[in-house]
Amino acid sequence: MAMEQTLCIIKPDAVSRNYIGRINTRIEERGMRIIALKMLWLSKSRAEEFYAVHRGRSFYEPLVSFMSSGPVVVQVLSGEDAINDYRKLIGKTNPLKAAPGTLRADFSGARHSGALYENALHGSDQLETARAEIPFFFKQHELHPR
Repeated sequence: MAMEQTLCIIKPDAVSRNYIGRINTRIEERGMRIIALKMLWLSKSRAEEFYAVHRGRSFYEPLVSFMSSGPVVVQVLSGEDAINDYRKLIGKTNPLKAAPGTLRADFSGARHSGALYENALHGSDQLETARAEIPFFFKQHELHPR
């Protein structure tokens, strides 16, 4: 299998509940490496730009508002088949349908709010997406393969 990089965003619901360390421990225990990491607060315009692919969908505006409501942790993960492996680890997009033991099942704010976009994490869904998403947050010199 090929070494890949994927974008991981720990969303405001998980950050506000102090799950950053627990999430990252599970990522690293899975064998992936965190090769870039920063905490930031997305402006509404940056959130709109990042989620532009969803513009026009019913969840777009609530998602943008949510993603700009508090700090997020953005990071790049590296590993063999990292995109698929990370997607399995985080679970289904709808956290209420995510398998027990997945990050979304364990750490999502949707369990409390019912808002499905409060699903704790974002992950690139394919290689082309990762190649577009990573440079949205990181310059090449900020990636530190190890």
